[in-house]
Amino acid sequence: MHTDKLGIYLNDHLMGATFGVGIARRIARQNRHSVRGPDLQRIAEEIAEDREALLGLMGTLGVPARRYKIYGGWAAERLGRLKPNGALYRRSGLSTFIELETLRLGIEGKSLIWGTLLVVASHDPRLDTSRLGELLERARRQIATLETMRRSAAEVIFADDVRDTSADSG
Repeated sequence: MHTDKLGIYLNDHLMGATFGVGIARRIARQNRHSVRGPDLQRIAEEIAEDREALLGLMGTLGVPARRYKIYGGWAAERLGRLKPNGALYRRSGLSTFIELETLRLGIEGKSLIWGTLLVVASHDPRLDTSRLGELLERARRQIATLETMRRSAAEVIFADDVRDTSADSG
């Protein structure tokens, strides 16, 4: 097996997982008093657990965690906060919507690594296929929950734009 390629792949996902933990915790904190707060808090905790699971799997496979990848994920999450959202000094609904989409996309990537490691596990007995299956199923549940939130947010955020466009064309 090419552990160099696997090491690069796992460390790239570790960078993404580090980014994901940061954004998930931030979204959960900002929405803690909303109706979706408990689900976001649960997902944030699970994402942190999934990152730890990835580190554990890397240890099992003898793949060292590259600090520059960890710092890169951390820095990318911080820089992502600087994006313009149409509101100068406060968050807009669009910020939350984009963050939900970003988090959902990250979890899609996480589901792919668990699936890939299931393939690797067929050639490497050090990997626990039942645990990888659990992680994959949890990612799928997270995606479903976030997709429901994302669709609800889209209806609220873009409803006025759609009404304005309809009124202009009539």
